[in-house]
Amino acid sequence: MSLKHYIQITKPGIIFGNVLSVAGGFFLAAQGHVDFMLFLATVIGTSLVVASGCVFNNWIDRDIDVKMERTKNRAMVQGAISSPVALAYATLLGVAGFGLLYFKANALAALCGLIGFVIYVGFYSLYLKRKSVHGTLVGSLSGAMPPVIGYCAVSGQFDLAALTLLVMFSLWQMPHSYAIAIFRFNDYRAASIPVLPVERGVQAAKKQILWYIVAFIVATLMLTVGGYAGLGYLAVAAAMGLYWLYMAWRGNKVSDDRLWARKVFAFSIFTITALSVMMSVDTRSPAEVLMTYVH
Repeated sequence: MSLKHYIQITKPGIIFGNVLSVAGGFFLAAQGHVDFMLFLATVIGTSLVVASGCVFNNWIDRDIDVKMERTKNRAMVQGAISSPVALAYATLLGVAGFGLLYFKANALAALCGLIGFVIYVGFYSLYLKRKSVHGTLVGSLSGAMPPVIGYCAVSGQFDLAALTLLVMFSLWQMPHSYAIAIFRFNDYRAASIPVLPVERGVQAAKKQILWYIVAFIVATLMLTVGGYAGLGYLAVAAAMGLYWLYMAWRGNKVSDDRLWARKVFAFSIFTITALSVMMSVDTRSPAEVLMTYVH
């Protein structure tokens, strides 16, 4: 066993992506008044909870990971980390993460983390991923929790902005995940995972990607309509969303579905990163917007 294996089973790429979204939600709520220690506790706490969920996911999926080209060399599959050690490691990460969120942020942030964790590990990994084409939709709720955790750590309340973040990031997960399922089609079919492209065909997935991006665009604009983000954020959200929609629409005319899906997937990362950055730097409180209209 090496340190590299312990790092790998926490899925660092997923953790990094979630750090960006946590920061986006945190700075959106902070409105320029940043408590740095609270920020650190929120980011580290959320990262530990996500890492815990990913280790549990590695443990649960070891029987299907061996069937997939992308995952057949994972530490759990290769026996580099034993099941008891992995379970203890995942539990330790989770306890540390939830403890940080509860004691250094607030109970609401910890609760949001717990809800996301239970959905990902309990509902998605243990059951729906293997049994239902709707597993992606349910799993998307867990992927949308980090920005909500960041927001609630500052605000201490679940308000319209928190709901908007939850809806927005859930909707983003769908075309992002379906694109992965298209260019990893053979892997998912080999492991008998009932993702939409495998169960209902690539064309059905393409249509879903298109409509989810439309819904995502509407949701992203609501942060400005609700008075939480400024016009700079609005411009970036609209531009990125519309170009992503154009890419999705082009899927009806491509000859190589896998290449197209990789491009849609890659741009989804750029889109959510840009939005996370913009909601961090271009914030407005509802009170400021109200004063603008009054005057």
